[in-house]
Amino acid sequence: MTVKLRGHVSLAPTEDGVALLDEDSGDYWALNPTGAVVLRTLLDGGTPGEATRQIAQEYSVDAGTAQHDVEELVAALRRARLIETTPGGPQGDDPR
Repeated sequence: MTVKLRGHVSLAPTEDGVALLDEDSGDYWALNPTGAVVLRTLLDGGTPGEATRQIAQEYSVDAGTAQHDVEELVAALRRARLIETTPGGPQGDDPR
């Protein structure tokens, strides 16, 4: 899966992670440091599996919890229309 920000979304780093601005609606979304790591990994071409491994290692959480969190974040960002995803990458690495 590849991930990119939608054309109407801006990203800015903050002390506590990153902020996303939906320029169409004016809504802001704040991602904590964990969410920022996931989003940056995906935007840099990493896979959900890579983001899961990075979160599990960096924050000392089990892989199942990290995978669930990555999948939930990607789903929430899709629902909010902040990101676009396209199929691709290693099989079994695409959260549903």
